[in-house]
Amino acid sequence: MMKKMISAALVAGGLLLLYFGYQESQSLGSEIEEAITGSPDSSVMWMIIGGAIATIAGLVGLFYKK
Repeated sequence: MMKKMISAALVAGGLLLLYFGYQESQSLGSEIEEAITGSPDSSVMWMIIGGAIATIAGLVGLFYKK
């Protein structure tokens, strides 16, 4: 039961990171930086990567039968 709660928290946290990473990538400051440097802000990339990993890990924990 505790494993399922941790997995659900990982999914929720991962989805929040994905949401905030997307919102940050669409901000004016981030768009200007991307236009100047040609690559997205590193904090945006870390939020999106971390959110994807946490979400996938949480889903695996929720649906993996052992």
